[in-house]
Amino acid sequence: MPEQSLLSDTAVPVVLSLAQLSHAGGRQVNQDSWGSVLQEDLACVIVADGVGGQYGGEIASNIVVHSIMEMFVEEASFGPRALQSYIEHAVAQLTRRQAQIPRLKDMSSTVAVLLIDQKNRCALWGHMGDTRLYLFRRGKLLSATKDHSLIQQFVDAGHCSPEQLRRHPRRSILCAAVGVEGSAPADITQDVTQLQGGDTFLVCSDGFWEWISEAEMEQAALRAGSAQDWLDLMHAIVEKNGKASNIPLDNCTAFTIYVAEP
Repeated sequence: MPEQSLLSDTAVPVVLSLAQLSHAGGRQVNQDSWGSVLQEDLACVIVADGVGGQYGGEIASNIVVHSIMEMFVEEASFGPRALQSYIEHAVAQLTRRQAQIPRLKDMSSTVAVLLIDQKNRCALWGHMGDTRLYLFRRGKLLSATKDHSLIQQFVDAGHCSPEQLRRHPRRSILCAAVGVEGSAPADITQDVTQLQGGDTFLVCSDGFWEWISEAEMEQAALRAGSAQDWLDLMHAIVEKNGKASNIPLDNCTAFTIYVAEP
């Protein structure tokens, strides 16, 4: 059951449509994992980006996604405390696996989790690391997560421009990740966001957002007619910008979620 009821029982649930893609990019192994699950009127969408040796990152991200999905299915709920418990469960499961297999002791994973209460027409989210979540309304960026990274700290302190988040050589150094001892905790939204028909979410790993600007995301959102259209338009930009560079492409994973009136 939801932790809180924000609207009356007569509220008409919003309708969700999702699109998703994932590929290895220029890497031999895709260490990203992803998942989505619906329990009655509650939806959970997850993207995780693994780090750590050959196949270690793939295992880490897989554990994170499946741990969150497993607990959500067992105890589907909506609210900051519920989301915190899902992520804490993933941390515990990954820590347990690290202890069981010494060669995987350094594996870790970023994560971003979106919860949507369709009946009460609201959403909240949480993340660790540099896997991102964006919310757009009427084609304009309304909200975005802030990376738990060294370069984000430099930007916050005024030592780097925001553009450096995508190109700085040290952009992959993280301050928070599942499986890292002493990591900063997950960042969970404490105030739920009321949804409107036409709202759109993007949940993606850094191999996607590094190659497309927020302005390009907005332009694609204004042109798109569906979650799949929007994802296809953005992915074309990601591919074009990535191939135009001399930087090896990373794993690339993204979900788009459209919120519609029934």
